[in-house]
Amino acid sequence: MLSKDKLDRINELAKKAKSEASLTEAEQKEQQELRDEYIQTFRSGMKNQIEGMKVVDEEGTDVTPEKLKQIQKEKGLHGR
Repeated sequence: MLSKDKLDRINELAKKAKSEASLTEAEQKEQQELRDEYIQTFRSGMKNQIEGMKVVDEEGTDVTPEKLKQIQKEKGLHGR
């Protein structure tokens, strides 16, 4: 997760862009870099979340896709 300072700065720049005419080139570049970092952090967290999943049907049978089981095995997750 991004630091609170960085999230606050993203919001500050977005608010400024909406309320004023436009951001300076330096601010636009900073905004894009912060957004890229945020997206990268989000995707990394989502990937870890998905890779840690175990899919179970109504009867309690493990129906996790084989591709995901292989990733989990390589990473040593769920004892697979």
